[in-house]
Order: sequence, then C-alpha cells, then structure tokens
Amino acid sequence: MVRALRLALVLALLALAAPAVAQSNPEDPSISATQLPADAPSWAYELASELMSPFCPGRTLADCPSPNAASIRMWIVVQAAAGRTRDDVEQELFDRYGDVIRSAPRAEGLGLTAYIVPAAAFVAGGLLVAFVLRRLTRRGSAPPPTSEPAAAPRPVDPELERLVDEELAR
Repeated sequence: MVRALRLALVLALLALAAPAVAQSNPEDPSISATQLPADAPSWAYELASELMSPFCPGRTLADCPSPNAASIRMWIVVQAAAGRTRDDVEQELFDRYGDVIRSAPRAEGLGLTAYIVPAAAFVAGGLLVAFVLRRLTRRGSAPPPTSEPAAAPRPVDPELERLVDEELAR
C-alpha cells in the first residue's frame, strides 16, 4: 500500500514538472532554480551540476543538451520532491551508470592514483629543483678543498721573458 502511494506521488510530481520541461528553452537544457518545484530541495540543482553526463562526455548533466540527460535531471528533481535524500539519489545513479558520472575518481583502489601521482610528481619536482639550485650555488662559492697541497708557481723561462719584454717595448 505504501509503495503504491509513493508511486502515485512520484507520478503526480512528474506530471506537475512536465510543463516546466516543455516550456524550457531547447538551446539551454539546464535546470534553473525557477524550474524546480517549490518543495524540491536545492540539492537537486546542485547534483545535476556536479555529476557528469553519461551521454555527453566531458559535460555535466546540467550542461548536456541530450534529451536523455534532461530526463535524468527531471528524475533527480522528482526524487528530491518525493523526499529522498541526496545520498540515496546519488547512490542509485552510481549503481545505474557506474563511475562514468563521477566528476572525480574515488580515492580508493586505482582511482587513488589520480590523487597520489600528481602529489608525488610535485614533491619529486621540488626535490629536483632544490638539488639543482644547491649544486649551482656551490659552484659559485670557493672551490672545494683538495687533499693535495697547492703547487708552487713554476718559474718562467728567462728566454720567454726576454721576448715578451722586447714585444712590449715596440
């Protein structure tokens, strides 16, 4: 009995929401706050803006011009108006369409690499920059000490010295 009553309520809300869909501009299929029923929670609009469309790759449900995406948006509004929680609606959409509608991968399993790899690359890049800067700043300072004593300057050949003096005198 309760199930039949809930189904009748959902169908009634769908019938009430149908004129809003028919009046919407086909060029702009996104749900606006004015198209939401008065008793629908605001999360219905937010959810359509956060989930990716399974019909338009790279677009959110709110931005996808597909009629299928419009029906999902309308379904979200009906579910919100029926009193379902956001988490229940999200979970049902994830069960139906899979992870393709997630705007960001889960932070578990293979999806965790989407968070770890950029962080590890950032840290590795920072360490590389620090290493290179440290090496460059050491080169500009005094030369490293050697274990051999400094060699005494070699004496200049007297004949070479005389030739240089003659050239300078000219």
